[in-house]
Amino acid sequence: MNNDWVTVAVLVRPRGVRGEITAVSQSSHPERFAKLKTVRLFGSGNEYTVERVWDHLGTLVFKFAGVDSMDAAELLRGAEVRIPPTERVPLDPGEYFQSDLIGCEVRDQKTKRVIGKVTGWEEYGGPSLLQVDNGRLLIPFVKAICVDIRPADGVIETDLPEGLE
Repeated sequence: MNNDWVTVAVLVRPRGVRGEITAVSQSSHPERFAKLKTVRLFGSGNEYTVERVWDHLGTLVFKFAGVDSMDAAELLRGAEVRIPPTERVPLDPGEYFQSDLIGCEVRDQKTKRVIGKVTGWEEYGGPSLLQVDNGRLLIPFVKAICVDIRPADGVIETDLPEGLE
């Protein structure tokens, strides 16, 4: 099974008795869900045909073929809805997939000193924070600080403000 598949949503809980299940979007492109046909659910690893996806009062709802009861939907709770990388939405210049930045080496642009590796993200309502070395350092993911971002090379060069190092 390919571990490069991209998470676009996480299934939360059954909705109703017909096998529908709510989800939290992991995509900043909500239009993508209407086009989903087949996905893989990581948790089970099984492939599912998407019958329908819709927004109900701000909550994403999935209906998968063959999942026709509340009990069947309950078994999917917590699974990640993933797609192959080839189906990702094209990005505008200056946009990046978070998954492409995980593992990138973070360097000081002036000294070329390695600060650490990106191990995750944190969100608190402001700019996203790069988690470096499992949270040892949090760096705001803004152009003024992350000045040269090259995911293909596995590098993010920074101009850290005084005291952030």
